Amino acid sequence: MFFHDKRLQYHATPDRPDPIFARRLQEVLGGQWGEISVMMTYLFQGWNARGPAKYKDMLLDIGTEEMAHVEMLSTMIARLLEGAPLEAQASAVDSNPAVAAIMGGINPQHAIVSGLGAQVADSVGVPWNGRYAVASGNMLADFRYNVTAESQGRLQVCRLYEMTEDAGVRDMLSFLIARDTMHQNQWLAAIAELEADGLDMTPAPNSFPQEREFSQVAYQFQDLSEGEDSAQGRWASGPSMDGKGEFSYVRPEPMGEAPELPPADPRVFGTAKSPILQKVPS
Repeated sequence: MFFHDKRLQYHATPDRPDPIFARRLQEVLGGQWGEISVMMTYLFQGWNARGPAKYKDMLLDIGTEEMAHVEMLSTMIARLLEGAPLEAQASAVDSNPAVAAIMGGINPQHAIVSGLGAQVADSVGVPWNGRYAVASGNMLADFRYNVTAESQGRLQVCRLYEMTEDAGVRDMLSFLIARDTMHQNQWLAAIAELEADGLDMTPAPNSFPQEREFSQVAYQFQDLSEGEDSAQGRWASGPSMDGKGEFSYVRPEPMGEAPELPPADPRVFGTAKSPILQKVPS
């Protein structure tokens, strides 16, 4: 059960209308790494969580916070569109290809489809996709993904911060950037906690019997390019990160044969000699 507090988690008031920036802001709302994605990811990870209550509660806490971020961004987008001179802005972009290339233009669907409101879509109008939400049932795998999601999200918000001089917009973005700082640290702490609790460790899933792996290649770094620059990395020699092996640096040789596939089942009409040509006398 959820309760809605009518007050926003943080301010979401721009200094002036800006329909072009409203379109850009759609990316961190409904894009692959946007707030809708992390909201759904964390909530489903929490609802599906099996194990100590602290992890489930933490997931649902952060998922609920992301709802507040969706609300803030939706409100900001609506306010950026409110009273905006759409015709004048569109004319300026249309008359100057350089401006259009830099500014990205106005999303006409903000006026036509959503009535000057936010959409469940990214900055180029692609609808949000449920495949952006990741909840595998393995906490270590999920928490590592969450670090990536927060890293990508923070990167995009930082870029948007540099694309506007609006003090009100920057104020909200600075709050979101700070929360993403916390969330990246939170997931790194959660990964360490999982390992300390002995619930899962590298590699994920740790519960698969490693004796069933093809152990010969389990800790090999395979050099598949000219030169050996990659040999200088931590991944090329020394103890593996799970403490169960030693990294090695090798130039691999093929272990399999050249594949030869039989003709396709005729019922799928794959590539085959034409029956007409087969009847032509030699």
